[in-house]
Amino acid sequence: MQEIKLREEYIKLGQALKAAGLVESGADAKIEIIDGKVKVNEKVEYQRGKKLYDGDVVEFNGDQIRIKK
Repeated sequence: MQEIKLREEYIKLGQALKAAGLVESGADAKIEIIDGKVKVNEKVEYQRGKKLYDGDVVEFNGDQIRIKK
């Protein structure tokens, strides 16, 4: 499981996928999210701008990302 350390109060879902290297660009993140391939805290998420906070877990393509403060 990868960890992303927050620099601010939150990070947006599309940015988190890109920061973790799971997608090449924001456009790729948008497509994957809209297609229902991304889960946040075990629920499918369709909003690219979903704000992620400390403790949130993102799942995509068999990879997991934990958001840390």
